[in-house]
Amino acid sequence: MFALAFCSLEKLLERLKVGANEQTKHGSAKLDTGLGERLSAVTTQVSEAAKAAKRQPAAVELIAVSKTFTAEEVRPALVAGQRVFGENRVQEAQTKWPQLRAAFPDLKLHLIGPLQSNKAADAVALFDAIHTIDRPKIAKAIADEMTKQNKRLELFVQVNTGEEPQKAGVMPADAKAFVAHCRDALKLDIAGLMCIPPVEEEPAVHFAFLAKLARELGVNGLSMGMSGDFETAIAFGATHVRVGSAIFGNR
Repeated sequence: MFALAFCSLEKLLERLKVGANEQTKHGSAKLDTGLGERLSAVTTQVSEAAKAAKRQPAAVELIAVSKTFTAEEVRPALVAGQRVFGENRVQEAQTKWPQLRAAFPDLKLHLIGPLQSNKAADAVALFDAIHTIDRPKIAKAIADEMTKQNKRLELFVQVNTGEEPQKAGVMPADAKAFVAHCRDALKLDIAGLMCIPPVEEEPAVHFAFLAKLARELGVNGLSMGMSGDFETAIAFGATHVRVGSAIFGNR
């Protein structure tokens, strides 16, 4: 079973209402009213989409994608109650999250961008989850580092459902063998699958495919859905949605 998000979506809505009062506790961060309103709106949409799919809202974890935004630009979201964030690059995350985690020790950080093996040590040290395991070299590097650091991360295998040559991810035909390699040879606990559908194709097709593949592999986690299609992803069983611009605005 997956651990549920730090607080349920309903509790997050409550925290959004009292976010302004938390400013004093957590320093000089000024609550960005626009950001708070957008976060509240997205949280409500996630909850309503889950209910429409006859699912518990707490079963869907909202990952606020904060890539390219500075620590001070991200801080208002923390003050407003959001605790789960996504970053694309290890090096960028290192410039802002250690100081934010010192002030908000209960936050969770997910790596949702491609990972190079020479960054595995830093990634394991900083992140709580990695959504982009997609080749044996990376899987082994992560396995070795988790053992060395005595730390367990939530791991997702990225599947290139559109078979796009320019995009990361294991090819669908190779996904079962790769997951078996991660489990059997590397003793990794694969929590779920992740995909990014081609921009010109209907995302529902890819969400349905990933959900079917997850069932066949016996994993519960589905990291799928972004700002433009997260409600559709939830209808197809997404357990983690990665939402950036709908919360933080355009980059």
